[in-house]
Amino acid sequence: MESWVRVLVLIACLFPALVECRVRHYKFNVVTRNVSRLCSSKPIVTVNGRFPGPTLYAREDDTVLVKVVNHVKYNLTIHWHGIRQLRTGWADGPAYITQCPIQPGKKYVYNFTITGQRGTLLWHAHILWLRATVHGAIVILPKRGVPYPFPAPHKEVVVILGEWWTSDVESVINTAMQSGLAPNVSDAHTINGHPGPISNCSSQGGFTLHVVSGKSYLLRIINAALNEELFFKIAGHQLTVVEVDAVYTKPFKTNTILVAPGQTTNALLSADRVTGKYMVAASPFMDSPIAVDNMTATATIHYSGTLASTTTTLTNPPPQNATPVASTFINSTLSLNSKKYPANVPLTVDHKLFFTIGLGVNPCATCTNGSRVVADINNVSFVMPTTALLQAHYFNISGVFTDDFPGNPPIAFNYTGSSLANIQTMNGTRLYRLSYNSTVELVLQDTGVIAPENHPVHLHGYNFFAVGRGLGNFNPKLDPKKFNLVDPAERNTIGVPSGGWTAIRFRADNPVHTTWGLKMAFVVDNGKGPNESILPPPSDLPK
Repeated sequence: MESWVRVLVLIACLFPALVECRVRHYKFNVVTRNVSRLCSSKPIVTVNGRFPGPTLYAREDDTVLVKVVNHVKYNLTIHWHGIRQLRTGWADGPAYITQCPIQPGKKYVYNFTITGQRGTLLWHAHILWLRATVHGAIVILPKRGVPYPFPAPHKEVVVILGEWWTSDVESVINTAMQSGLAPNVSDAHTINGHPGPISNCSSQGGFTLHVVSGKSYLLRIINAALNEELFFKIAGHQLTVVEVDAVYTKPFKTNTILVAPGQTTNALLSADRVTGKYMVAASPFMDSPIAVDNMTATATIHYSGTLASTTTTLTNPPPQNATPVASTFINSTLSLNSKKYPANVPLTVDHKLFFTIGLGVNPCATCTNGSRVVADINNVSFVMPTTALLQAHYFNISGVFTDDFPGNPPIAFNYTGSSLANIQTMNGTRLYRLSYNSTVELVLQDTGVIAPENHPVHLHGYNFFAVGRGLGNFNPKLDPKKFNLVDPAERNTIGVPSGGWTAIRFRADNPVHTTWGLKMAFVVDNGKGPNESILPPPSDLPK
């Protein structure tokens, strides 16, 4: 293509109303910059010097190319959280799972096509704890000319919830690894990178959304926090939820939204007041005796024509242990299940799996306490390989992993009880093998080993249907009779309730994609022919 033609195409793609641009190009320069929060300053890792990072915009069916250049001292990968990497697992981003990391001074182009998705997702670093500051929004617009299945808003606003540590986040996790105990909780929550005017730092304000009375606003709410489920609430206003995890929902009104780490929620805000300033609050949800950051992040809704000196109308966030509020939100979230956007729930199941999720304590010669708290699924603590699992599978490299992950707990016990004679786990890089297009029902059971806790679990490369949930131990005879197989919420991340269980169903239609939640992995075999097989790895795949 001649250079002047390239220039014309580039100019047109900057103004998408002029031409249909099916390829979106982005460049992510990963750099360090100093940022001040909570009365102190520290260097943080960012993309393009921004915290949160830039929003990636695309339309359904677009191909996205993101050139990531690593200018920092850490190894790095970027994960496109919730993107269905159909046959393009090389672009998913979890370090040592689908790729080796991008080393300092190196670069890699993530190349993927957005198929059958529209809505809000997120991207973040997927190695170490860099995602605490290396994260941003993905906004997928519908195909041109295709309307939303809800009233079009006056404006769309990205709202990213997060956590902030005054210490260096890598020091926080390194200290935890050396001690063998859980890492320190964050020092504050954030809304679009700001805790809000909640500390003694009078010079630090917070995020302000300016609205016009009578207009509606689509809030694209993202929980980019590492650890904590968060409540989101606006004083004096209700929100209408219309989408979760880039899947349309039956609209419902609520004054409190719950978002687990990695989840997204689109909600319509009607600016139905004449004037005023109204507090926005993001606060933690934890209904078990686990330490959390109890700081509430705040922002402001500011109506046009309101004086800056006007007193802000406040709101009380739900109590930290407000299980009924959380359950009401979860139970209200249902797939739209329309003719155009059906809920294709698998009605027959090829694999029925039961995974216990919890903690254990293993000996640790290098830890100051002589032991280390570990996470496990079915009593297996995942050992990260040094060769990426997807590469090992594609090139048939032996000795990297085994495919003998247990589909059920090795030993049955009272999962939500508190007493166990042995809380040590097994270590291994063990995967569970699925044939292409097979259907899976997976029950995720929280355990009371050490303490019950809610766990966010993300399935890379797939959406799934949340067909059931409950408290206590899952009953395989009675509980499936209550499953919702008509319009359950379709998600990519789910919160397993504290002392309870969640059941999901999905179809393994993403060939050879390696996925992992709380330290386990699936390997999905190729199907028949090239359209059911993974693409070859790109030439610039990190070594």
